[in-house]
Amino acid sequence: MAKGRKNSETKPANIPTPVQDFLLQTRALGWLLFFLSFALYLNTLGHGYALDDAIVITDNMFTTQGISGIPGILSKDTFYGFFKEAGKSNLVAGGRYRPLSLVFFAIEYQLWGANPFWGHLINALFYALTVLLIYRMVLMWLARSDDKYRAPFIALVTALLFAVHPLHTEVVANIKGRDEILALLGSLAALYVSFSGYRRQDSSVFRTFSVGLIFFLALLAKENAITFLAVVPLAYYYFSAAAGKSILRYALPFWLAGIAFIVIRFQILGFTLMEQPMELMNNPFVKLQGESMIPFTAAEKSATIVYTLGRYLQLLVFPQPLTHDYYPRHIGILQWADFRVWLSLLAYLALSLFALRSLRSRPVWGFALWYFLLTLSIVSNVVFPIGTNMSERLVYMPSLAYALFLAILIYKGRGSAYAKKVPVLLGIIGIIAAAYALKTLTRNPAWKDNYTLFTTDVRTSPNSAKLQNAVGGEIITVTQASDLPEAQKQVRYREAIEHLQLAVTIYPGFKNAWLLLGNANSYLQQYDAALQHYDRALALDPGYRDALNNKGITLINAGRPLEALDFFQQLKQQFPAYPDINNNIAVAYREAGKFFGEKLGDLSNALQYLNSAYQLLPGDYETLRLLGVAHGIQGNMSEAVNWFTRAYELDPNNPGAIYNLGTAYYNAGNTEQGQALIDRARSLDPSL
Repeated sequence: MAKGRKNSETKPANIPTPVQDFLLQTRALGWLLFFLSFALYLNTLGHGYALDDAIVITDNMFTTQGISGIPGILSKDTFYGFFKEAGKSNLVAGGRYRPLSLVFFAIEYQLWGANPFWGHLINALFYALTVLLIYRMVLMWLARSDDKYRAPFIALVTALLFAVHPLHTEVVANIKGRDEILALLGSLAALYVSFSGYRRQDSSVFRTFSVGLIFFLALLAKENAITFLAVVPLAYYYFSAAAGKSILRYALPFWLAGIAFIVIRFQILGFTLMEQPMELMNNPFVKLQGESMIPFTAAEKSATIVYTLGRYLQLLVFPQPLTHDYYPRHIGILQWADFRVWLSLLAYLALSLFALRSLRSRPVWGFALWYFLLTLSIVSNVVFPIGTNMSERLVYMPSLAYALFLAILIYKGRGSAYAKKVPVLLGIIGIIAAAYALKTLTRNPAWKDNYTLFTTDVRTSPNSAKLQNAVGGEIITVTQASDLPEAQKQVRYREAIEHLQLAVTIYPGFKNAWLLLGNANSYLQQYDAALQHYDRALALDPGYRDALNNKGITLINAGRPLEALDFFQQLKQQFPAYPDINNNIAVAYREAGKFFGEKLGDLSNALQYLNSAYQLLPGDYETLRLLGVAHGIQGNMSEAVNWFTRAYELDPNNPGAIYNLGTAYYNAGNTEQGQALIDRARSLDPSL
C-alpha cells in the first residue's frame, strides 16, 4: 500500500504547457514571492511604535544608547534595559535572553534615532527574505521527485500561503516582532546551508562552522529556535537518503550551537528557574479565591491549555477574529466538561498518530505534522509556562507547517485527470491566498500605534484585564497630550475610567489599573475618589512608587498640603532613596506656604514654609514668585525686589516675571525702572 501511495504521488502529471512554463520559472517566482511579501506590509511603513516596542526600543536604556549599549544588551536579561533594575526583568518565569533583535535596534537607533520607519522597513524586508528562503528550501527538499512539477508546485503554494497568512501581522507589523522573524529566518537559513551541503556532498569545516554560527544567531534572536534540534534530523530523515550516523553528523553543528547558547543563557540569567508568580498578568493559571490568588486545579489548567491549542488550529485555518491580547480572562477557565476541549484533544491526538504513522513511509505531510508539533511544543504551556495563555506571534514559526501541509493537500487533490483540474486547483489557491492577503492588509492598520491597536482589539478581547487597563491608560495619555477643550477631556477621562473599572472587575488585584483609576479621577478633580484608588493600589503593593508619589500630589491638589507634607516626610523616612522625594517635599512646603498666605492670611507661617521650600528647591520659579509676593504684601519691598529678581533671572522671557519685578521696583520708589518693566511686560502680554 505504501508503494502504491508513493507511486501515485510521484507519477508525472499532464499539466498544460502554460502552467509548466510558469512553475519552472523558479528564479522569477522566488523574487515575485519576495516582492509580494514585502508589498503586503507597505502599509505599515508609516506606523509608529506600538505595544512592546517601548520595552525593547524607545524606553530601553541600552537600545537608546545606540552601539555603545550593545555590551549591556549582551550581558543582561532582555527586559533589564526597560525595568533598569535586577529582579523586575525576571517577572516571567525563567527570564528572557534574546539579544540579537535588540542589537539590531541599537544599531538602528544609532543611525536614525527614534524613527520607526526603519524598523518597519527592515521587518518587512526580513519577512520577504524568509518567504523566499521557504520557497527555495521546499524546492530543494522535493527536488528529486519523478514529477518535475511537484516540487515547484508545492514550494510555490507553501511560500505563497505563508506570505499572505494574517496571523503574521503581529510579528511583522510590530517592530518588536523582529525576534520571531530572525529566529525562523536564522533557523531555516542554517538548515538550508546544511542541506545544500549534503546535496553537494560538501562537508567542509567552513560550511559546518557557518551552519553552527547561523543557528547560534537564530537562538540569540529567540529561544524557540531550539526546537530545530529535533526538526533538523527529521528533515534529513524525510527528505534525504541519509541515515543513522550521517544524520547525526549533519545535526552536530546545530547541537553544538544549542549547547553553547544554553551555557551562555544560564551564565547570564542564572541556573535557577524562578517560581511562577501568583500574579494574573504574568501567570494565567491562577484565580481569585476570596482575597487570595490560588493556582488552577490540574484539571482546569490542562483543560485550558488543551483548549488554547485548539484555538491555534482554528486561527491557522480561519484567522478571524484577530487580537494581540489573549490575557485573562479573554481565555476563561476551561473545564473538561467543555466539548471544545475534547475536540482540541482529539485533533492533536489525530495529528500525533498520523505523525507517528508517517515515520515508515516518510511522506512530506508527515514532516509537516512533526514540524508543527515540535515548534508549537515550546510555546504551548505544556513543556513550561510562558506567562500568557496564547498569542498569535507564538504560532509564527509553526505556521510554516500549515502552509506546507495545505500545499501538499491541494497537490494530492489533482487525481488522475490533473490537467483538467489545474484551473480548479489554481482557483482554490487563489481564493485562499486572496482572502488571507485581504485580511492581512486590513489588519495591518490596527498596528499603527498603541491607541489604535488597543481601541481596536478591546472589541475582540473585552474580557482581558490587561487590555482594558491598556485602553484606559492610553486614553489618559493621549488626552493629556491633546489640546482638546477641558469639557471634552473630561469626557475622555470618564471613558478611560469605564475601561479601568472593567479591568479591576476582572482582576481586583491589578495594581496598575487602580493607579490609573486614581490618575483619571485626579484629572477630573475628584480627589477623594482618586485617593481611595491610590490606597487600593498601595494595599496591594505598599512600596508602589507611582501610587505613593501620585497620592501625595493629589493631596496637594486637593488643598491639603500639610497632609501631603506629612505624607512625603514619612515616605522619606521609610524610603530614604525614593526618587525625587526632596522635590516632592519642597512642592508640599511651597503649597503649604501658598495655603497659609492666600487662604489664611498668615504671612509668618507662609514665609516659614516658603523658605523651607526654597532651601530644598532653590531653582523653582513658583517658590521665588511666592516669596516675592509675601514680602511685598508685608511691605518689605527690598526683599520683594530680591525675590522677584531671582524669579526673573530664572525665566527672563516670562511676562509675569517681568511685570512682578517692575511692580516691586515701582512700589520700592524706583518708578522709572519699574514703569519700563511694566510697559515691557504689557507689550508681551496686553492682558497684564
